[in-house]
Amino acid sequence: FSFLFFFFFETDSSRSSKTFKPKKNIPEGSHQYELLKHAEATLGSGNLRQAVMLPEGEDLNEWIAVNTVDFFNQINMLYGTITEFCTEASCPVMSAGPRYEYHWADGTNIKKPIKCSAPKYIDYLMTWVQDQLDDETLFPSKIGVPFPKNFMSVAKTILKRLFRVYAHIYHQHFDSVMQLQEEAHLNTSFKHFIFFVQEFNLIDRRELAPLQELIEKLGSKDR
Repeated sequence: FSFLFFFFFETDSSRSSKTFKPKKNIPEGSHQYELLKHAEATLGSGNLRQAVMLPEGEDLNEWIAVNTVDFFNQINMLYGTITEFCTEASCPVMSAGPRYEYHWADGTNIKKPIKCSAPKYIDYLMTWVQDQLDDETLFPSKIGVPFPKNFMSVAKTILKRLFRVYAHIYHQHFDSVMQLQEEAHLNTSFKHFIFFVQEFNLIDRRELAPLQELIEKLGSKDR
């Protein structure tokens, strides 16, 4: 496989806006807010494998929803710190190293996948994720409102796409991350993300290939 390119064609909605998106807030006082506080408290214990586990008696969909919002906010912040280095000139294609390239299609106007710069791709991607998180029929924030039947499928797609932002940052901008002394923050966030998706089998192994070596390294430290 070493000489092959891997292309990932995606269907997303397109909308032009700033790359660094507003933070998605979970309403204070809600059950999801309590779950988020629980997640933050267990993360503080330092045991990430334990921190990602479904708390006893809690709903799996709700736990995945809360964590998905949290990962969106984390990636939002991490990417926001390096946007000045991720430009049309520096990143004319959305890639994760020389072997992985992501192409863009929206399924309606652009049916045939096209090459797209990384900042444009990530803007489309984060806008798409934001739209899903803001959709009350997909991510209900009110108590008693059930999650839709396709929730798990939507959550998996969101997490699969968010992974690509981590992959792009690690492969194309890690020097900038180190320059900003943000590598510990990035590594902790990514480790938390990977342990979470592994715990609930949310991303196909093939999709994780661009960072497989790093994932193995992070996992081996916890054995």
